[in-house]
Amino acid sequence: MTNSLVRPDHIYSVSQLTEVIKAALELGFPSVWVEGEISNFKRHTSGHLYFTLKDDKSALKVVMWRSDARAVVFDVKDGLKVTCKGRISVYDVRGEYQLYADTIEPKGKGALQLAFEQLKEKLRAEGLFDPAHKKALPIRPQKIGIVTSSTGAALRDILRVLERRYAKVRILIYPARVQGEGAAKDIVEGIETLGRFPDVDVIIVGRGGGSIEDLWAFNEEPVARAIYRSPKPIISAVGHEVDFTIADFVADVRAPTPSAAAEMVIETEAAFVERVSSFERRLQELMKYSLQERKADVADLAQHRIFQNFRLRLLNLGQRVDDLDVKARDVLRAERRELAEKRGAVLLYFEKISNRMTRRLRDHQAAWERLSTALNTLSPLNVLKKGYTLCWKDGGLGLVRKVEEIEPADSVIVSFYKGEFQALVQSVDKKRRLESRFLKETP
Repeated sequence: MTNSLVRPDHIYSVSQLTEVIKAALELGFPSVWVEGEISNFKRHTSGHLYFTLKDDKSALKVVMWRSDARAVVFDVKDGLKVTCKGRISVYDVRGEYQLYADTIEPKGKGALQLAFEQLKEKLRAEGLFDPAHKKALPIRPQKIGIVTSSTGAALRDILRVLERRYAKVRILIYPARVQGEGAAKDIVEGIETLGRFPDVDVIIVGRGGGSIEDLWAFNEEPVARAIYRSPKPIISAVGHEVDFTIADFVADVRAPTPSAAAEMVIETEAAFVERVSSFERRLQELMKYSLQERKADVADLAQHRIFQNFRLRLLNLGQRVDDLDVKARDVLRAERRELAEKRGAVLLYFEKISNRMTRRLRDHQAAWERLSTALNTLSPLNVLKKGYTLCWKDGGLGLVRKVEEIEPADSVIVSFYKGEFQALVQSVDKKRRLESRFLKETP
């Protein structure tokens, strides 16, 4: 081969000899596979890839043009063991031979599997899988958005389950390619479009089963970030139960199949009615417990000596509490009768009933707070807390309101906020006023 290209008696310039060597290499190595470990990797702003393939003895420079690099699905980086296919040629400027690669594959793992693991680790490190970011599914959605193929089996499965469970739910479908070129772009547009509808409560994104190549659109980074940014809860329903995609990890809920997604988003009527009844029972118990606590507080206050003069008022307040208790029970019984008579309507008016009951409980609690505030306002304990005392005579039966009611040698009882003591009056000054004790003499 060399004898046909090189003339031994001819003197070549450097560029001429380089051209001869280049032609010889391109003729001898039009296509070759080379394996090694990547080092000195660089992705130029032009999109071209530059790196070195090395083993324990030698190194080979590699160039991959942007048009070929766009087809690489995994992250090329230093230390990765790969196999490259391309042609051998010479870079004229430096007189170096190098491999111009058109294909690169990871050694040991498939390119798609490696790309899946690399993206999964990247998004995990950024916190896109963090449970703290997961949004809860609505209790009873009124409108469900679906991003999938309009002709696929997944859509038929979802619609069949929704029809069986609750036919009145509204559905908004965004037809999207779910496989092949442009599928990821369609899915992202579907998520963003449905997310802008204010009345869409939840979005199902998915398709039926298939190979890793078929499901790859749901492993692409733009789809993952669109799911993470969505203002609406998203259920990922991709493939079969054994299939996992990046979308499953980012979504608020992962469903093993499209049919399972439909079952998650809509409860059966019986399950929903039971949930309503459970909420009702819990609310009744909470109201009962709260009222019992308030009545116990009133009973404790009524035992205090200072409150003997307010006993009638306390009894009236206690009766008011009992009345509120009876009214609350009547309201609950009325609501339950209405619920039993109109089981079908409760599916549509659950939120209204729940809000009404919550407001009534809040009103009852507010009424109690007003009564408690009024009681505290009248309570002499508030005054005693500031350091004042009460003086009693006749063995604690009569309250002393002015000094003229006391004579020397009288036995009195002095009550503080906490505790009291008995004293013997030695003298009484009926002329000196209380404010004089707080006035300083002028020098």
